[in-house]
Amino acid sequence: MSEGKEREGAGTGGKGPPATHAFERRIPEGDGQLRLVCRDCGFIAYENPKVVVGSVCRWEGKILLCRRAINPRNGFWTLPAGYMELNETSLEGAQREAWEEARASIEIERLLAVYNIPRLSQVQLIYVARLLSPAVEAGPESAEVGLFDWSEIPWPDLAFPSVRWALEHYRSGEGEAHYPVQMNPPGELGNF
Repeated sequence: MSEGKEREGAGTGGKGPPATHAFERRIPEGDGQLRLVCRDCGFIAYENPKVVVGSVCRWEGKILLCRRAINPRNGFWTLPAGYMELNETSLEGAQREAWEEARASIEIERLLAVYNIPRLSQVQLIYVARLLSPAVEAGPESAEVGLFDWSEIPWPDLAFPSVRWALEHYRSGEGEAHYPVQMNPPGELGNF
């Protein structure tokens, strides 16, 4: 059983007086999943997957990578990516993440892949993007950033399996006009 005190105006769209709920984990009537349910009023606090957005950004054949300055995987290289914020589209989120992590202005060209990482309850939307300028610099979540030729990518120091997948999927579809949206490689769930 899990208890929590929470949320201003819960169930009222964030408007109204503060509300207090005493939650327990149970299966609500008519449902088949364990949920956080208020013992007093029956309010269900749905816990849903997080959406990560990012992009394979390129400039004249080089790929933008960011060395993480935060955990998890501090010091390892990644694509500019992160969680979507409320009230933004996935495209806006990918553009924001490129700016926050690498001060990169980008133009999204197409969706490259949708990856599912069930152990983290994540869905990742990775785009192909064109850098509007090669002038990039580390943002607050990056120790450094760089533009890498394919042969220079620090493969052993990539932060997450999905970074490798995205780079490999990008390379496989490079130059193809109708390259299909990719998914996790067979049998891969994003575990280290």
